[in-house]
Amino acid sequence: MKIKILASASQDLIDGYWFYEKQAEGLGIYFLDSLFSDIDSLIINAGIHPLYFGKYHRMLSKRFPFAVYYRVENNTALVYGVLDCRRSPAWIKKKLK
Repeated sequence: MKIKILASASQDLIDGYWFYEKQAEGLGIYFLDSLFSDIDSLIINAGIHPLYFGKYHRMLSKRFPFAVYYRVENNTALVYGVLDCRRSPAWIKKKLK
C-alpha cells in the first residue's frame, strides 16, 4: 500500500504544527512526528477504519485529538484531511468537501 498526503492534509498538518508550537516550544515537532507515525501505519492498516460522511475512513491519532480522513483507491491511501476532533462534525464535513 502506498500513501499520498494531499495538499489539503499537508496544510492541516502545518496548521496543527503551529497551533502546538505556540503552546510550547518543541510540541509542534512532537505533533508532526506523532501524526506522521499514525499516517505511516496506513501502509498496513488502510481500509480497516470506520467510514464517515459516506466515503472517508477515519483513523484517530494515538497522541493528539486529531483524526486522519482518507480513502483507498488503486492500492493507495489518499489522505484528504488531518482534522481536530474538537471541531463540530458539520465543520469537519464541510472541510472535507
